Amino acid sequence: MFSERFRSTPRGARLARSLAVHQLQAWGIAPDTDLAHDAALVIAELTANAATHGSLPGRHFALTLTLCPDTLRIEVSDTRGEHRPPTPATAPPPLSESGRGLLLVESLTTHWEVHPRTPIGKTVSAHLDIAR
Repeated sequence: MFSERFRSTPRGARLARSLAVHQLQAWGIAPDTDLAHDAALVIAELTANAATHGSLPGRHFALTLTLCPDTLRIEVSDTRGEHRPPTPATAPPPLSESGRGLLLVESLTTHWEVHPRTPIGKTVSAHLDIAR
């Protein structure tokens, strides 16, 4: 298992993605595989969302990766007080620069879900099938 806290900033989100990619390589997941690419995209989206939408001044977000025999579980926890579960939007207008992130997560993972986080916040977990 890999678990680390990061500052709720765009730089923190980039660092989380970078360290996660290194951890995947340490676990033997080659960087040029579909699994590595998909995991990096999902991690980038969820950590960016935590830094952008789930952040409060002075609080961090956490990234946890768990490698199971047939699943890679990605969890991103933020400290936003109200539990507003993220939901994928309908497809944004073609020239829109945002609004596709959770659609991407939904298409790349076997499933994803949101859980309340104790004592405050929420955790978004996404599961990638290793055997594909």
